[in-house]
Amino acid sequence: MCLLLETIKIEHGRIFNLEFHNRRFNDSRRVKFGINSRLDLATVIQIPADLGEGIFRCRILYKEDIEKIEFVQHKPFAASSLKLIYRDDIDYSVKYADRELLLSLYEIRGESDEILIVKNGFITDTSISNIAFRQDEGSWVTPDTPLLNGTMRMYLLETGQITEAPIRPENLNTFSGAKMINAMMDLETASLIEMGNIT
Repeated sequence: MCLLLETIKIEHGRIFNLEFHNRRFNDSRRVKFGINSRLDLATVIQIPADLGEGIFRCRILYKEDIEKIEFVQHKPFAASSLKLIYRDDIDYSVKYADRELLLSLYEIRGESDEILIVKNGFITDTSISNIAFRQDEGSWVTPDTPLLNGTMRMYLLETGQITEAPIRPENLNTFSGAKMINAMMDLETASLIEMGNIT
């Protein structure tokens, strides 16, 4: 069975959003492997003393048990354009380490920076993130049909910074901008994508 992956932001030695990573990690172990005991990732993440300053991605690869933990320097990515890609058979309900299908869809983005996947007529996610759309009054809404319930998405929903709703491609012209959100990008740091650049 394919390895699962948890990606956690580490900045200046601080672990971000651990509560939500713990939740998804343990939920995924229960769903995929029938493991009901819970593990606190804080007890297994040992940040190397020589890691240095800056932002890193802590990548936890696991099946029933954790198989590997690695730290990778984060390289920021800012998309300014998205291409709608339609794929009804895609399943990414848990965070798989194998991203072959997502990468193959990304490769057909043309001149756009990133893709925005439509499944069964509804907006879902980009190849690397959830997405949030800005409404005219300034509030933010995210599709209620994500491929993956991301940890930043969970945090923003539970803290009331975004709401969720069904969003179809034909609804996109009702928004005034979009931002990609994931463990490494929040509403404050993510670049704004103009709606005219979603094609």
